[in-house]
Amino acid sequence: MGRLDSKVALITGGARGMGKSHVRHFVAEGAKVVFGDLRDEQGAAVADRLGPEACRYVHHDVTSESDWAGAIAATLEAFGRLDILVNNAGILQHASIAEMSLADFRRVLEVNLVGCWLGVKHAIAPMTAAGGGSIVNISSIEGMAGAANLGAYSASKFAVRGLTRTAARELGQHGIRVNSVHPGGVLTAMTLSAAQTFTDVDPTALLKSMPIPRLAEPIEISRLVAYLASDESSYSTGAEFVADGGLLSGPGY
Repeated sequence: MGRLDSKVALITGGARGMGKSHVRHFVAEGAKVVFGDLRDEQGAAVADRLGPEACRYVHHDVTSESDWAGAIAATLEAFGRLDILVNNAGILQHASIAEMSLADFRRVLEVNLVGCWLGVKHAIAPMTAAGGGSIVNISSIEGMAGAANLGAYSASKFAVRGLTRTAARELGQHGIRVNSVHPGGVLTAMTLSAAQTFTDVDPTALLKSMPIPRLAEPIEISRLVAYLASDESSYSTGAEFVADGGLLSGPGY
């Protein structure tokens, strides 16, 4: 413990699932954390359990530029600086290209890509003032290999890779590192809900085909994110870190 001592982090989508795990793990590693979500009751409960000395919750719609300005201001007011941004918030819409509405497609891109872009944009000034920092963008293995009926989600997660690389090139001069994390199946409510819609996939056979034949626990992703947020990864930027149990290592995915 103590990997993130003296660091201040802003984490999006932190009220449940992987985001909640990131918040709890960052606090355990010594960081001061501000996190946002639209699920105010759940978010407030997480913050209450962790305590105001270590953690604050803010209502945060990642597609809103004013909400981003507010989240950054709340972070600086509470803890005086910003060292880490974790762009974790995301949504998944299951539909074929033929069936998906334009509104649904745009909504996925707004949350998963535009929200991420706004986070990077608004983190530049406070991180530069702090002498540098680390941005971790949560993509997906669907940002590495396309998946049928996940056109909007996959497109958004592929785009996060490009944004990450571009941001790394632009922000290195300010001491800001930018990397992306690509989880496979993780035991969260969003993953389990999505799995129910894939009637053409045998989940047992899929798991058995993997070198590590199981889904990940959220903490297993959080440990990787914390490493990238910490000074231990000081020479890593513009890079893509996959945590998928080896799923993409095999043929036919």
